[in-house]
Amino acid sequence: MSTDFKIEGEYIELIQLLKATGIASTGGHAKFIVSDGEVIRNGEVEMRKRAKLIAGDLIEIGDQKIQLI
Repeated sequence: MSTDFKIEGEYIELIQLLKATGIASTGGHAKFIVSDGEVIRNGEVEMRKRAKLIAGDLIEIGDQKIQLI
């Protein structure tokens, strides 16, 4: 499943994106997803919970793809 996500401002932190899209139900859940190595950013595993995501980034978690616009 692929979706577009419009960011407000210059960037969104990774854990905020996971909560905003409903992938994670809480901040703790979001941190667990990231520390478990489940997040792929632009083809590489992203381990930084507060990574600043910008428009153009492609985030993959399992079969879900999120294109930031």
